[in-house]
Amino acid sequence: MIRAMSRHVMSGVLGAAAALVSNAAHAQTYDTIIRGGTIVDGSGLLAFKGDVAIDGKHIAAVGDLGSATATDIIDAHGLVVAPGFINIHSHAQPDAVATAVNMLTQGVTTEITNADGHGTTDITKQLAGFAANGLAENIGLYIGFNAAWAEVVGNDDRRATSGEIARMRDILDLNLSNGAWGVASGLDYKPGYYAHVDEVVGVVSVAGKWRTNFPNHDRIRPEENYSSFKGMAETIAIGEQTGVIPVITHIKTQGAEQGNAAAVIAIMDAATRRGTYTAADVYPYLAGLSGLSLNVPGWAIAGGRDAMLKRFADPATRARIATETETAMKRRWNGPDGIYLFNMGREFADIVREMNVRPGEAVIRLLEQQEHSAILRFGKEEDVIAFLKYRNSAMACDCGASIGQKGHPRGWGSFPRVLGHYVREQKVLTLEDAIRKMTALPAAIIGMNDRGYLAPGMAADIAVFDPRTIRDHATYQEPTKPSEGVRYVVVNGIVALREGRSTATKTGEVVLRTRHMPSRPMTPATMARGLQVTGDVGGHDKSYTVAVSLRQQPGQRAASGKLTLTDVRSGTIWSTERIGTLQNAKGWTSVTAILRDPAGKWHAAMVTLDEADTSSGKAKPTLVVQLDGGADMIGIPK
Repeated sequence: MIRAMSRHVMSGVLGAAAALVSNAAHAQTYDTIIRGGTIVDGSGLLAFKGDVAIDGKHIAAVGDLGSATATDIIDAHGLVVAPGFINIHSHAQPDAVATAVNMLTQGVTTEITNADGHGTTDITKQLAGFAANGLAENIGLYIGFNAAWAEVVGNDDRRATSGEIARMRDILDLNLSNGAWGVASGLDYKPGYYAHVDEVVGVVSVAGKWRTNFPNHDRIRPEENYSSFKGMAETIAIGEQTGVIPVITHIKTQGAEQGNAAAVIAIMDAATRRGTYTAADVYPYLAGLSGLSLNVPGWAIAGGRDAMLKRFADPATRARIATETETAMKRRWNGPDGIYLFNMGREFADIVREMNVRPGEAVIRLLEQQEHSAILRFGKEEDVIAFLKYRNSAMACDCGASIGQKGHPRGWGSFPRVLGHYVREQKVLTLEDAIRKMTALPAAIIGMNDRGYLAPGMAADIAVFDPRTIRDHATYQEPTKPSEGVRYVVVNGIVALREGRSTATKTGEVVLRTRHMPSRPMTPATMARGLQVTGDVGGHDKSYTVAVSLRQQPGQRAASGKLTLTDVRSGTIWSTERIGTLQNAKGWTSVTAILRDPAGKWHAAMVTLDEADTSSGKAKPTLVVQLDGGADMIGIPK
């Protein structure tokens, strides 16, 4: 249930919310109004009762809209209204994003895929493929370290030459310039597994100038006693040496290290104190999903499947592989009982007994037939709870838009499971913090600044759910059972899910990152911040002058002050109607707003002052203005 608030606190919150909406708004007609819901705006601040208005693709107003009307009015009384959830660890299938039912029914509106370093080395072409049949959700891509390594170095366990390092750097740099949201890696997966740390640093350091992030599926090595701690420390070290934010992806403790989440959190906090902000993403399950071959030693897979099968055929080599495979299973999943082969619908331990062979030999025989997808049990509930509660861990499902009938229950249940099981039933997270971890926090980690909050001028991606009934139903045996409780989902201003059913709209968009969207810690709601700047922006003619004087006090949902835009050619002024929330990081501040032009028409605006961009060498202050989601207008502050 939603936490009860005292009359005094609720009154203060409602007053602050109402202040977000001008008196003129009460007679305004919008495209859509979500009326009377409990608003959880992504900031982490307490929920409040109110309305959300949508005009075009953007949020126009948040608060008490009084008698305002709309073409479409959604009754949200008794429901929670939140920003659309952002899945920053996605394995979305290209043929599923046109419908994305399993994600929309979880409240997800944006996915960033190529997680674990997968994908192609040309995200522009890859995105065109994703969007070919339309998008039911927003899609962005990482550029994969593993993809670059596979293309340049191949599948052999060998060292990269200096020329190959340079080629991989060029691949990353080009794709980051084309809008990739970071450099994703899966150093636990081949062939990225074969890269030495100095090689990873040599390649990924090119991303430092982009101020981006490095989500990594940590490498668990036999020579490190299969320690997940050592793998996470490696991820942080790479981040520290390359100048990008390390993200410990689907954070977990395994094997003998289970029950020690506090030690992992201490490692992350220590890195943050040293100056390398360290984040994580987490999903609410005690088992993962990967290939059965993850248990096979890396040297045995080097060169690809044919090389692996050749090694299997040699009796002495086969025996060594079986022994090392059993050690990996014991250290990572507590033995054969920790593995379930979902494509066969059977426990691996039962197969071992039927074959009447040692577990390592059973793995080899199965892999001789084909790769097998496996549910791998790794964790303890106490660790999952600790990681879910950690302030710098974002919710991500390690799943994505899918039309398959098999898989991991996280593909249909992750976000509702957090809101139902861990918020309502277990009460280990507040509703406000859970929503923060699904919205504004993941947006900040990847650098997004126009989504993640319910605030004027933000993109209108919204999830509406019943806090009394939201829950997951998918299980390991029935992994595609839909969740319940998500009632409405809005994607770029259009209702994509109504009363829990897809409307078959395709209003999702390809989302791209620019050099002025740095990965960063989420702006604390308790921090005072401001923005004062003037400058000319536009094309070669610098067609607009922008003037900003804003201040946001601790605990406030929105900034106050003025933001005006003047058309230099006509002298007309677009004036402040409503201001969103100020987001800031070192040398960087961004804010969204609604402006009114002289004809009375409203426009969504985003203004960013970037004083820390060093991509072209020396840091040069840049002023960026975007109107109605259009192209960036660039200028230099006066």
